[in-house]
Amino acid sequence: MTTLVVCLDRTDDVGRKTGLRSPIVGWEAIRALVTDVGLADPEDSGVNSLLETLRVAQNLRDENENVVVAVVSGDRESMVSADRSVARQIDDLMASHDPDSAVVVIDSAEDERLVPIVESRVQVDSVDRVVVRQARDIESTYYLLKQFLADEELRQTVLVPIGLTLLVFPMLATVVGPAEGAAAITTVIGVFLLYKGFNIDEIMTGFAHQVRESLYSGQVSVVTYVVAAGLTLVGLFAGALGVSNLEEPSGILLPAVRFAFDSVPWLAAAGLTASAGRLLDEVIREEPIRSSYLNLPFIVVAVGLVIRGFSAYFLEQQRIIDSVLVPAIEQGVLSIDSFAITAGERLALYVVSAIVVSLVGARVASTFSGSNGEASEETTLTDTEPESGLTDGGPQSAFRSTADLDSGGESEAIDSDGDPPEDPTTDDESGSSPSR
Repeated sequence: MTTLVVCLDRTDDVGRKTGLRSPIVGWEAIRALVTDVGLADPEDSGVNSLLETLRVAQNLRDENENVVVAVVSGDRESMVSADRSVARQIDDLMASHDPDSAVVVIDSAEDERLVPIVESRVQVDSVDRVVVRQARDIESTYYLLKQFLADEELRQTVLVPIGLTLLVFPMLATVVGPAEGAAAITTVIGVFLLYKGFNIDEIMTGFAHQVRESLYSGQVSVVTYVVAAGLTLVGLFAGALGVSNLEEPSGILLPAVRFAFDSVPWLAAAGLTASAGRLLDEVIREEPIRSSYLNLPFIVVAVGLVIRGFSAYFLEQQRIIDSVLVPAIEQGVLSIDSFAITAGERLALYVVSAIVVSLVGARVASTFSGSNGEASEETTLTDTEPESGLTDGGPQSAFRSTADLDSGGESEAIDSDGDPPEDPTTDDESGSSPSR
């Protein structure tokens, strides 16, 4: 049984790059053709088609079949002449080798159109389509899809919303209509994109983790934060109630000022409570307190006073609230008549009070932070003092030994009181050396 393994080339790429005329028959001829085509154009997929042709022929030979290997090319003039040229070459191969069947190797859809020509002359047992994995479009598309499907987070972010949209839209279109369904879905998708764009999921995760750590560690700030949240709600309710009591408000400026006037005391109390709890946590840890934590309560109170003063000034100018009336005071010989504080005087009083509070806060923060810094510095100096006056033979000892050697090789021992010992070779009274 003889099998024809033929590689089809409709556009004659082999002849154009090597200058050879087809058909090219024989194992060694096609093997040399692989080198010629590869050197002419290493990026051509025809090299892979020729190698696939040789591989198929080798496998058939291993199965003890008679194999004829050939390369058939078309013509470059037109598609009709190319198909006729291929038909003529196939007829020559059939006349020369009389194969019983054929295996066709192709590498493009253009070459696949030649398969019916071969089938009309000989039985075709297989059509081997060569797809080059290193092709840029195929490789990039395949590996991008593979990487996309392997990433669980990416699948949940992209595939889940698309799947939900495809499932929900038909139901909404049936119930409320296509336009309303599309509007609802686009709204949900917009909210989802904003949710992911602003990293709200990470913010919520971090907040939950912080709350859990605070609960487990028994921090005082957990309770104060809850109290601060309650005071905030009360402040918002008080502000809304004050706005509702306005008679026919014109514009948005006056309701906003009224809301600030009624809600600021409660909001300032909430901020003061939260900052006090955070400060207590720092005190309980027995660590140096940062000046920002000490100064924060005073800043909250000062800002609250300023906002309260300006909002009261505008409301009093619009005659929505009355002026502050100080009652008469009689204390012994001291007597003060009743008087009213004007809007400007009230604003000045609030601003001066805010400045005083902020200065007191800065002073307290600098005082406590300074004392903490001095205590930490003293602790550091105490820890670094040597416990004894003994030396460890460091640079000073080495310097002394070197100097002694340079002076003649003699060294003097040092007593415990720091004085050198007496020379035994010298007489104490006369100073003369003893007779030998």
